[in-house]
Amino acid sequence: MADILHRIGATTTPERVYDALTTVDGLAAWWTEDTHGDGEPGGVLQFRFPQGGFDMKVLETRPKELVLWEVVDGPEEWLGTRVRFDLKQADDYTIVLFRHEGWREPVEFMYHCSTKWGTFLMSLKQLLETGQGDPSPRDVRISDWH
Repeated sequence: MADILHRIGATTTPERVYDALTTVDGLAAWWTEDTHGDGEPGGVLQFRFPQGGFDMKVLETRPKELVLWEVVDGPEEWLGTRVRFDLKQADDYTIVLFRHEGWREPVEFMYHCSTKWGTFLMSLKQLLETGQGDPSPRDVRISDWH
């Protein structure tokens, strides 16, 4: 198994980060504008992009601490993987430890997704610190993926 790992710090509160990770409006402001569903445990969030989309079942949330999803629909490589955001306070920063875990093998698509996760996590940071993120379709384009 292989995992994608990232760490960002944002000068904001854990509460604001948690809201950006658990509400449809918050998620649409940094990941993809085409976001729908239910961010509560047991709910399913639908994320759509020009190239396709993903459905995530919300497995667990702990305010100011944790958001955990399982991919239940999307590209074959993503099915059954989990997306995890651990939050912690460090001085003036809220630290987000991100993990997209459970890839069967590090295929080229995983490299692409790792870079895209990095750009979207920077969009999250930008949203939290400036009020404006760069979600899809305004995100950084790194290549076409087919």
